[in-house]
Amino acid sequence: MVAVEEAPQDTRQRLLDAACEAFREEGYQVSIDRIAARARVARQTLYNHFPGKGALFAEVIQHAIQSILVTLEGDGPVRETLLAFGQAYREKLLSPEGLAIFRTVTAEAPRFPELARQFFRQGPAITRKRLAEYLARAMAAGSLRQDDPDFAAEMLAAMLIDFDRLRGLIDLQTDLLKPAKTAQVVDGFLRMYAAGKDTQ
Repeated sequence: MVAVEEAPQDTRQRLLDAACEAFREEGYQVSIDRIAARARVARQTLYNHFPGKGALFAEVIQHAIQSILVTLEGDGPVRETLLAFGQAYREKLLSPEGLAIFRTVTAEAPRFPELARQFFRQGPAITRKRLAEYLARAMAAGSLRQDDPDFAAEMLAAMLIDFDRLRGLIDLQTDLLKPAKTAQVVDGFLRMYAAGKDTQ
């Protein structure tokens, strides 16, 4: 039987998957040999696709950026939209993979400052911008009281993940995705920004 040769794009994807797992588990110090072994390819095959570990890490960061983006879709009730957003946001950022990506990018930011800035601009900052735009539309429609949508977006995002992320990163807890938490946060946020609420 003649062996079927793997397409170059399939090998590249296998290398990226292996590198993503390796960087998440061992950080940037993981060796090229270990990444190649995870991908079940020769070291030279890795170099045929990537000039070095830095380039491979950059590609993994780009993949991570896409993995954390959360959209706000639909024109349904504000509470339902924010619940769906909050659940997806928490699942992506508080999952073991999400925590590992955050830990790796934070640890390697001094070594790769431009990659870290790119990660921030194209990942968290875009998600926060989309949330602010959605909240601005809800405020303009009278579904939420008028206020600064950028501040409201920052506050809601922080309420959804910040302390739980610390619990996962520092206290090493794993029970972070309790379903009731998203509803508690969203309902508290909606009470704070209820239309017609007097803030004086």
